[in-house]
Amino acid sequence: MDGTTGWRQAAPQAGAGAPARRVLVVEDERTIAEAVAARLRAEGFDVHLAADGPGAVEAARRIRPDVIVLDVMLPGFDGLEVCRRIQAERPVPVLMLTARDDETDLLVGLAVGADDYLTKPFSMRELTARLHALLRRAARVPAPEPEPEPGLLRLGDLEINLAERRVLRAGREAHLTPTEFDLLVHLAARPRTVLPRERLLADVWGWADASGTRTVDSHIKGLRRKLGADLIRTVHGVGYALEVAR
Repeated sequence: MDGTTGWRQAAPQAGAGAPARRVLVVEDERTIAEAVAARLRAEGFDVHLAADGPGAVEAARRIRPDVIVLDVMLPGFDGLEVCRRIQAERPVPVLMLTARDDETDLLVGLAVGADDYLTKPFSMRELTARLHALLRRAARVPAPEPEPEPGLLRLGDLEINLAERRVLRAGREAHLTPTEFDLLVHLAARPRTVLPRERLLADVWGWADASGTRTVDSHIKGLRRKLGADLIRTVHGVGYALEVAR
């Protein structure tokens, strides 16, 4: 292991047809990293590995991955700082791995640009399903209905500029992560309508099952923290609705 850049394994050559999607796996526990890499290569990914914070940032800059699997606890500097630096240079979908189901850590991770998270131990099947869902989301362009003006949603004191991906409430700009923005747009397209967590997972994240409802809850908390607790109503046991003045 190299203390500066971490250890790496060469990725296999992509087969015929479309180029393999490039994934960077950042994990300092070699056993876990190799197991994840083997499963992702079996799924057709072009896999690259890094084992510490500086090595992860350098690798992301060098290989320009399509998606990143990022452990929170890393030598050098942690995964939160890795995510912050990578997203500042070039936005990329990030799935964070955490050994603790700590809501504060999860909210911080989402705030610095992570799109999703898994708590260890996790199943390889769920990991690959979530990566495929992140890649599908990254390829989509949101097209909510209705639009009062082309590229603009105005709901009460909330203004969402779809083209610029900017959000203002009461004239003050809120800096949202890409996933928070997509979730807000989805809620804003159907104001006052209660959308179940499972539907939000399917429409915003592209998940076919309901195994990640806490992901929705964490992103909702992030939106409330940035835009105000009164903006999104919780219907316990069901889901969420955007509350705006009529």
